Amino acid sequence: MSGAQGRFWGRYGAAGLMVHDPRRGILLQHRAEWSDRGGTWGLPGGALHMGEQAVDGALREAHEEAGVPADAVCVQFTSTYDVGYWSYTTVGVRATRPFEPVAGDAESIELRWVPLEQVDQLPLHPGFGAAWPALRAKLATE
Repeated sequence: MSGAQGRFWGRYGAAGLMVHDPRRGILLQHRAEWSDRGGTWGLPGGALHMGEQAVDGALREAHEEAGVPADAVCVQFTSTYDVGYWSYTTVGVRATRPFEPVAGDAESIELRWVPLEQVDQLPLHPGFGAAWPALRAKLATE
């Protein structure tokens, strides 16, 4: 999707799942080199299907890309970046039971639980990097 604010992935918008496990941190995806902004770290997520709600899309994408079981997380908040013709919603969830992520496709070099204080030490996807301070603040209010 392209417009005055730039080019974005997903005709119907996109969503990502920010899984927080208080003991282990945030689940991050090291993006494959061939992907958009390859080599950076971000959230499992992707394009929404026509008519799909952001929470449903984020859960679907995180299951496809990282094996996140929907019954192992509880939605805490959503945060949307909207440029008018396209939007990206971060769905913040808390892990309700332990699970290990499993790469379900070639989009990931690695999946890793990263302690909160170490997240901004990684080369972050620019969109996630810009949103991280506000998203981290939302975690503090859970």
